Amino acid sequence: MKQRVNPKEADNIIKALEGGIVPRRGIQHLLVGRNEEVQEIISILDSIIEGGSDIRFWVGDFGSGKSFMLRTIESIAVQKNFVVSTVDLTPTRRFYASDGKAKALYSEIVDNIIIQTFQDGNAINTILEEWINRIIMDISKKNNIPVNQLFMMENKDIVENEILNITSSFNSVGLSYELGQAIAKYYEGIVKDKRALRLKALRWIRGDMDTKTESKRELGIERIINDDNWYDAVKNLAELFLGIGYSGFVVNFDEVVNLYKLPLNRTRERNYERILNIFNECKSNTARGLFVNLGATRKSVFDENRGMASYGALKGRLGTEDSMDFKLLNTNRTVLPLRPLSVEEIYTLLENLNNIYNVHYKEEISMTTENIKMYMEEQLNRPGAVEFLTPRAVIKDYLEILDLIRQNPDEKTENIIYEKFGKKSMPVTKDEANKDDEIEVL
Repeated sequence: MKQRVNPKEADNIIKALEGGIVPRRGIQHLLVGRNEEVQEIISILDSIIEGGSDIRFWVGDFGSGKSFMLRTIESIAVQKNFVVSTVDLTPTRRFYASDGKAKALYSEIVDNIIIQTFQDGNAINTILEEWINRIIMDISKKNNIPVNQLFMMENKDIVENEILNITSSFNSVGLSYELGQAIAKYYEGIVKDKRALRLKALRWIRGDMDTKTESKRELGIERIINDDNWYDAVKNLAELFLGIGYSGFVVNFDEVVNLYKLPLNRTRERNYERILNIFNECKSNTARGLFVNLGATRKSVFDENRGMASYGALKGRLGTEDSMDFKLLNTNRTVLPLRPLSVEEIYTLLENLNNIYNVHYKEEISMTTENIKMYMEEQLNRPGAVEFLTPRAVIKDYLEILDLIRQNPDEKTENIIYEKFGKKSMPVTKDEANKDDEIEVL
């Protein structure tokens, strides 16, 4: 039996799809044809809970489902009590830089953090306060000190020392001591009821302190998060989340094709070198509690002139492009191919979308199998469809058909489909604004 979508999920899904983006909530209702991949994700997440780490590359051509898969990973991970952040690489956010672009990527990671009870981003405040409260409860039991007294100045040192002791014991040393200092300052801001101090501590954790001088003056912390050490900070956050009681930290990087587009060879190599470092640490369990996913096109992975395969040490770890076309599925690979959905799976997807639409608008519109078949045939018969028809267009047009049916109840569905496609037969042209498709469902 199909899981019924609730009105809030339906609202999120329809609004997101109408806007051409992947919905953040309710994505499981659109998930078809990825059962094996989902089982692999669940298996990996279970190993992360035990303190492991891993990395996966989700690879496919335009329209193969990379962005959708990353959102699926996010949805599953959140339900399993992981802290999750999904970010896009852009010309101003990348793995390696010397002008703040790598630090900007780190700041985006922190800003996009979500948890099961806080799924709108910027959950880092909630997480910190939760951890501080847990530490205070532990100290209260251990030292027989009333909880309310641990929020007073005379006991401040006891709590701050415990924070520093815990963060300094992380496997990934990196910036663990400084992270502890920042959290201690956040706690001090709570004790003194100084919102400005809490905000300064959060600025340090987010990587928004631009100079060591500012950090030293405002917080007494001598180091800052920068282009060189941002990944150390990510590893420290992963251990922090594990220590708090979360299952781990999942970080999803989409639009990796933007590294392929970097014009300078040296810059691309430096970014691929950073990916190699992340790869090695995630595969050796050095980065405890961290699961990294990258959504990339084939060229951005296997092109030996500009792609990751152009960096020799990374090339050997990614396998060959030929293996991507094996008919037999192997989800245990680090580089996983994403194939387009079959015709039957597309029908199932559109049927599910029909049900979601009905919940959203409180309607009883029914597109029969023949209606859906007619719709897809009309789409695919348009000039340029084979080369330029995008999943985003298929879904948006389908939603428009449902809109027309809803608003013109006396008109036959076949006539509405024909009216939209049959008479005009408008050609499909390249969407110049579409870099790498934001909604790759089909």
